[in-house]
Amino acid sequence: MYFSNLNRDLITEKLESAHFDLLIVGGGITGAGIALDAITRGLNVALLEMNDFASGTSSRSTKLVHGGLRYLKQFEFKEVAELGRERSVVYENGPHVTIPERMLLPFHKGGTFGKTMTSVGLSLYDFLAKVKKSERRVMISRDEVITKVPFIKSQELKGGGVYVEYRTDDARLTLEVIKAAHEKGASILNYAEVLGFTYDENKKINGVQFKDKVSNKVIEVKSQAVVNASGPWVDSVRKLDYTRNNKHLQLSKGVHIVFDSSKFPLDQSVYFDTHDKRMVFAIPRNGKTYVGTTDDFYDGNPTDMNVKKSEVDYLLKAIKDMFPSIKLSETDVESSWAGVRPLIHQEGKDPSEISRKDEIWESESNLITIAGGKLTGYRKMAETIVDLLYKKYISHDKFSYSTCQTKNLPISGGDVGGSNGWIPFKEKWIKNLMEFKLNKKQSIEIIDLFGSNITSVIQYAQGNDTKLPTHLYMKLMYSMYHEMILSPVDFFFRRTGDILFNLEQVIQWKDEVNNIMGNKFNWSDEKRSIYIEELNTAIDTANNFKK
Repeated sequence: MYFSNLNRDLITEKLESAHFDLLIVGGGITGAGIALDAITRGLNVALLEMNDFASGTSSRSTKLVHGGLRYLKQFEFKEVAELGRERSVVYENGPHVTIPERMLLPFHKGGTFGKTMTSVGLSLYDFLAKVKKSERRVMISRDEVITKVPFIKSQELKGGGVYVEYRTDDARLTLEVIKAAHEKGASILNYAEVLGFTYDENKKINGVQFKDKVSNKVIEVKSQAVVNASGPWVDSVRKLDYTRNNKHLQLSKGVHIVFDSSKFPLDQSVYFDTHDKRMVFAIPRNGKTYVGTTDDFYDGNPTDMNVKKSEVDYLLKAIKDMFPSIKLSETDVESSWAGVRPLIHQEGKDPSEISRKDEIWESESNLITIAGGKLTGYRKMAETIVDLLYKKYISHDKFSYSTCQTKNLPISGGDVGGSNGWIPFKEKWIKNLMEFKLNKKQSIEIIDLFGSNITSVIQYAQGNDTKLPTHLYMKLMYSMYHEMILSPVDFFFRRTGDILFNLEQVIQWKDEVNNIMGNKFNWSDEKRSIYIEELNTAIDTANNFKK
C-alpha cells in the first residue's frame, strides 16, 4: 500500500481493527526511530502523529548530525563517544541525507577556545568518537583561517581548528526513518491527535483514543504497550494519564536565520564565539547561509512559534562581531525558523548548561515516556526503549529478535551501498535524470532529496500536464503518493525545505501546487482557501518577526 493520505481510510481501518504490540505517540525522530527498531524486531507497530511528521523539533534544529563536541566542555566523555559513533552509523545508513561538512573553529585571544584547548579537545574528540582518519582534526594558522574566510575578524585571531560535522535535513531524515518503518509493515498516520488512553481492569493502559483531524472521527486503537515520544508535548500527553511523576520538561527555544549567499558569501562552515560566551554556527547551504542558534527558556505554546526581532538582533550582532566587514540588517534575512528543545528540567541551570541526555519515565499505568536526547542519538534511544519493552512490557514470543537490528539497516532512500557507494550512485542518476530534460542542478536536487527512492520518483518525470517545472512536479507527485503530505505546507516546509531555503520558488508556485493537491484530494473550495491561507501564514512567519 502506498504511504499516502490518498489511502487514509485504509490506514484508519487497520488501526481500528488490529491489536498492536506497540503504539507510539509522536512522529518526530524519536518516535520514528522507535517504530523502525520495533518493527524490525518483529513487533506489530502503530505510530500516531498529531500534526505532520517532524513538525516539531525534528524540522527546526541546526540541521547537523552532531558528534557531541560541546560535551567535552562539560567532561561528558561517554556522551561524546556514543554520539560520535552514532553519527557514523546515521551517515552510512542514509548518506543521501547526511553530508560531511568541514567545520572551522577559529580561536581569538580571550575566546572560549585557545590553541592548546582546541588542539587537545579536537584530538580527544577524534579519539572518543572514533573519527576516521580522513576526517580527523587539522590545526591551521591565522593566515590559513583568513584564506578560508577572508572577512573573519582578524584582530587577535590566533588560528583555528578544522573538524568534520555532518549536515542533514532533519525533517527528511525523520521522514526517511518513518518510511523505512512503513516499508517494514508499521501502521503510521499523521494528523491523528491522541485524546486519551484506554485501560484494562487493572488500570493498565491498553490503547488510545485519537481524533482523525481530517474526518473528525474519534478512533480507538488497542495495543499491549504505549510509548509517549511526543517531544515538546510529552507533558501534555502525560496529563491524559491518571498517573504521573514530578519530572517535567524545560523547553528551550532556538532561532536560526537565513541569508542569500550574495549577502553573506560564506564557503566554509564556522562554529564561533558570541559576545555572551555562547557559540553559534554559520553554515552555507545551496546558495544560502544560515546562522544559529539562540538558546533561551521558553514557556509558550510549542505549536505556535515565532521569531522575535530581539532574537534576530542577537544573531546579527554575533555575525557583526565575528565577520565585521559583512554588513547585514534585518531586511537581509530571507527566511527563519524557531523551534524548541525538550530538555529535562534542572533547577538553577541556564538553557545551554542543561544536559541534552534522554530520560525514560515509567508510570504505574505502564505508560512509557521518553524525553530529551539529540537527533544524532535517535537510534540508540530507540534501542533502549525497545530493550525495555522486551524486558518488562511485551511478551517475548512477540519478538523475532531480542536485540536491535538497525545498526546496519539503510533507511528509506539510503540503499546506495553506504557512504562509499553514494557518489557513484549519484553520478549515474544525474546522467539519467538529465535525459528527461532536467538540468544538472535540478537533477542533483532530486537525487539528494530522495536517494535510492529515485527509482520510484523517476516515473513522474513524464506525464506532467501542469504548469509546474518537471523537477518540482516530480517532488510533488512523489510526496503525495509516497510521503503522506496533506497540505502545501507539508510539501514546501518538511518535504522540500523550500520555505526555509528557496522561498522564491514557494511564492512562484504556491497556487499551482495548491490547485494540483486540491484536485488530487478532491478538496472543496473552502478547503483550498484554508490551505493556501495556511501556506501564506507560514511564508509570513518565516520572513517577518515579532517585536
